[in-house]
Amino acid sequence: MTTPGLHFPAGFRWGTSTSSYQVEGAVDADGRGESIWDRFCRVPGAIDGGDTGEISVDQYRRRAADVALMAELGTNAHRFSLAWPRIMPEGTGRVEQRGLDHYDRFIDGLLEHGIEPLVTLYHWDLPQALQERGGWRNRETAERFADYAAICFDAFGDRVHDWVTINEPWIVGLLGHQLGLHAPGEKDLKASVTVMHHLLLAHGLAVRELRATGREDARAGIAYSLFPHAPDDPANAADRVASEGSDGYVNRWFLDPVHGRGYPADMRAHWERVVGELDFIRAGDLDTIAAGSDFIGVNYYTRRIVSARPGDGPWPWTVEEGRSDVERTDLGWEVVPDDLESLLLRLHRDYPGVPLLVTENGAVYGDEPGDDGRVHDTRRTAFLRAHLAAVHRAIGAGAPVEGYYHWSLLDNFEWAMGYWPRFGLVHVDRETQRRTIKDSGRWYAEAARSGALPAVDDGGGR
Repeated sequence: MTTPGLHFPAGFRWGTSTSSYQVEGAVDADGRGESIWDRFCRVPGAIDGGDTGEISVDQYRRRAADVALMAELGTNAHRFSLAWPRIMPEGTGRVEQRGLDHYDRFIDGLLEHGIEPLVTLYHWDLPQALQERGGWRNRETAERFADYAAICFDAFGDRVHDWVTINEPWIVGLLGHQLGLHAPGEKDLKASVTVMHHLLLAHGLAVRELRATGREDARAGIAYSLFPHAPDDPANAADRVASEGSDGYVNRWFLDPVHGRGYPADMRAHWERVVGELDFIRAGDLDTIAAGSDFIGVNYYTRRIVSARPGDGPWPWTVEEGRSDVERTDLGWEVVPDDLESLLLRLHRDYPGVPLLVTENGAVYGDEPGDDGRVHDTRRTAFLRAHLAAVHRAIGAGAPVEGYYHWSLLDNFEWAMGYWPRFGLVHVDRETQRRTIKDSGRWYAEAARSGALPAVDDGGGR
């Protein structure tokens, strides 16, 4: 079945997304300090295949070529992160001018090609020197983050208007400090909720610094890892309660305080039962956290289906495997574009008037170049169109979605999974670093240039 094109509003951002540690490599170049991910990658067994980000896809040295690649794709927006250890090698104190110069050139290169930068201040590569002082468990790290943010606003704020302060605070707390699967590899339940609070505090302190610049066009927000929830058995009241509880843990615990509602009472009561008094929350913290959020960054990949079966640890729910009749990515995640539409509409309903950016959305498909040298990743093209169509429907229903940033521009280092998961619109040969635009990238380029979704023969769908 061939589906017709869908036109997006003028000014819609057709973007791509990356993060510093996942693409830059050059970990010892130009005075960069050590990050927690440099250290974590040296832990035996921490990363699939023993991979590291030492070289990654070498974007630090291939900056100009990758900007030219984006220009070839015709996208008008790009989200990337600054590496805190490149700018402040010890996390505080001395500023490394060579790090600032690198990002100056990168931002200028984007703007020269009509590509609007969306800059993330923290995408997980904390300076190791701060980790040795307690990392995000230490409240002081939030204050040092505000210092770092102020330096970035001063250096780049004349050209950068939109800032993501923190990327995925739930994942940092969960995988980095509760389960030990990400840097710094800690397993401490109370530490994890402490870390999540300090990340939100860091956001509020950074927003305060941004407001102090007086730049009226400057905006800030968090990129949240948001998961729509569904009860395993919608007719089962206990499953519905469990689903709402899990939603509090994953979504509302972060969204509500940033938007002035404070921590949700149901989840706060749960945390207090599990870890005791939340004594790291101090007077005035919630006002600081609610200092302002000018947009909501939506990182969406799949959903959570939840039952009331008691889970591992302190959770009175279990995340189930999902539906057997739903398409999966090569990572095993359900492909459910309709849930992106419902998520965007929910955010519009719950936090009215706040602009929305889809700051990440993508899928793992392992297609390699064929005999013709091209990457015929038809599943990613179908994934892209289905999710962009969901965004289009949400806009039509009133959700103020300003843009879509596909994860990722390039196949890159995917944290503890190493390099085997391929998320990119552009294939990267790990031996030669050769870039090859995949068929999905070519399709996305056509969409970006026309402002509409090209018709595709997708075998059906909406």
